[in-house]
Amino acid sequence: MSRNNNEKPEGTYLPKEFADQLKKPLIQFLHVESAGGAILLLFTLMALVISNSPWAESFEQIWETKAGINFGSFDFTRSLRHWINDGLMTLFFFIVALELKREIILGELKKPRTAALSIAAALGGMIVPAAIYFMLQSGKPGQNGWGTVMATDTAFVIGCLALLGSRIPLSLRVFMLSLAVVDDIGAILVVAVGYSSNILWWPLAAAGVGVAAIRSMAKLGFRGFPIYIFLGILIWFAIDASGIHATITGVILGLMTPARRWVSDERLYSILGDVIAHPSSSESSRHTEDRETLQLAEIALRETLSPVERLEMSLLPWVGFIIMPLFAFANAGVQLSMESSENSVTMAIFLGFLIGKPAGILLFSWLALRLGIANRPPELQWRLLIGGSCLAGIGFTMALFIANIAFDKTLIDSAKLGIFVASLASAVTGIAILRWWPAPGNSPEVDQ
Repeated sequence: MSRNNNEKPEGTYLPKEFADQLKKPLIQFLHVESAGGAILLLFTLMALVISNSPWAESFEQIWETKAGINFGSFDFTRSLRHWINDGLMTLFFFIVALELKREIILGELKKPRTAALSIAAALGGMIVPAAIYFMLQSGKPGQNGWGTVMATDTAFVIGCLALLGSRIPLSLRVFMLSLAVVDDIGAILVVAVGYSSNILWWPLAAAGVGVAAIRSMAKLGFRGFPIYIFLGILIWFAIDASGIHATITGVILGLMTPARRWVSDERLYSILGDVIAHPSSSESSRHTEDRETLQLAEIALRETLSPVERLEMSLLPWVGFIIMPLFAFANAGVQLSMESSENSVTMAIFLGFLIGKPAGILLFSWLALRLGIANRPPELQWRLLIGGSCLAGIGFTMALFIANIAFDKTLIDSAKLGIFVASLASAVTGIAILRWWPAPGNSPEVDQ
């Protein structure tokens, strides 16, 4: 087969994998979330099986094992489950905040009227389920768990959409991803505000100094990640000591991360031109001009990606394939019994997710469109929004996260059971609607 005369030789292109990461971060995010959802499901099933086996007690004792620093009167030990839920999950929320920042600066949320639809849907998907839950549990022991039904599990939702393949337009995937990201940010803010108590102000002030230091260093041009990681860890310890849930650190630092790249394409090509112009040197000195040019080119290549993109690319696989499955393995265990299924907490969570989530998303989306503050892409039909809103009832990861904070040991199993049943029912309902509800023909759809 002859080569087109205008086609460049294969060697002049970057490797395809790198080019994909450079140009299509959204697609990479969706792929990792889809694959991560399958692994998350596997570890969830493993936790359920072990929790209903003769090894259930030993399995639970593993996660209650203490680890940390204990020196004299200083005691900073936590259970393994605490280190996972409060420590490792900070990275999950950091990734969520990075994705939100990138979408606001570079993606779909950059367009105000398009962003308004996702934000309105996310607000409805938090407010209505929480209201339904609170009405059902008001005055009862489980009333404090209203935050459990507010969040959507991004990995499972994207995984369900992946099962439908080309039947689902990219606009629905982007809408659901934006909704879930805003939803998760809202949920962690609810945790920080609604589930924090006995706040100590001096550690919070110390955390504020750390945040100010990071902001100042960014303004002054410090670009190395290690110093920011060190300060981020110190901020995490300060917020943890203050009584506010420490995972809010991930959200704060993620939203502070620059989304603009430092080196433009034009400057990069100019620097690479200098590399090509320099003849190869046989000198062994580290200070030759061509070596300095190569070092400059290395920095330029790295800095053509924004810090948000570089951090997402490096952390997303660790979060999706290790941290989230480990969280599920440590928290998804529940002893299934008919007694738990009759508990009012189980029913309140079930109805909050299965009914409240889609009702809130659709109602607030319709209101945003009706008031003219939002736009709906033409291909994002109401049939797709209905199916997607049902999938949003899969609250698994974040719901378990909040449930562990909101419920005591007498109610946590009932809460987990409600989360599992609601997530399964929401997944089946959403996939059924998107799979078997036929799309309208060529007749134009009326917007409200």
